[in-house]
Formats: sequence, structure tokens, C-alpha cells
Amino acid sequence: MRIALAGPCGSGKSALAERLRQAGYEASPVAQEHSYVPDMWQRVARPDVLIYLDASLETIRQRLGCSWEERWLDLQRQRLCHAREHCDLYLSTDGKTLDQLTEEVLRFLAGLQGRRA
Repeated sequence: MRIALAGPCGSGKSALAERLRQAGYEASPVAQEHSYVPDMWQRVARPDVLIYLDASLETIRQRLGCSWEERWLDLQRQRLCHAREHCDLYLSTDGKTLDQLTEEVLRFLAGLQGRRA
């Protein structure tokens, strides 16, 4: 199963993609430059599943360790709106550990596989 992870910088998509690869899934984060074209995530990743990770500005600032501006987050969210509207799973990563996110996504994927079987 091919999984694409979209979301703004600092949302946790790279770390989650690594965890999912360790669990045996073909997972990759969608690069921000792919988000300029509304369906680029489809053409580049051709995922079976699209997961959108989101985070608040404060969470992103903490994770990136810098004073990120709200306009940057707004721009990234605008670029990613197509992915957010068409994702199979939307998750806010605020207040969640990587372990919690991984567990939530793995439960979702197991449910998907159960329905396809």
C-alpha cells in the first residue's frame, strides 16, 4: 500500500513516514513544491492512501525551533488545500506524540485493509 503524507512544515509528516516504512508500508511525505499544482501529489506519489497532517502555528514554532510567521503557514495551507479536501484521513498533530500518531494511523490502515479484503 502506497501512502502519501501531506501537510505544512513541522506537521510531523517526515517522522511519521519513517515510522510507517518501519512498519512495512511504502510511505513518503509530499514535498511542499508539489503542492503548487492541485493534483501534483497524485501525479508524483500515486498513493493508495493520502493522509493530511495539520498542526497549529504554535506547535510548528515549537517543532521547528524558530519564530515561524502565520503568513507562511497560511500560504502552505492554501497550497495544500486540494490534498486536505481529498485526503483519506485528516489528523491534527497538536498535543500528540509520534507514537500516538503512528498508532492512530496504523489502526486506520488496518481498518482499510479489512474493508478491502
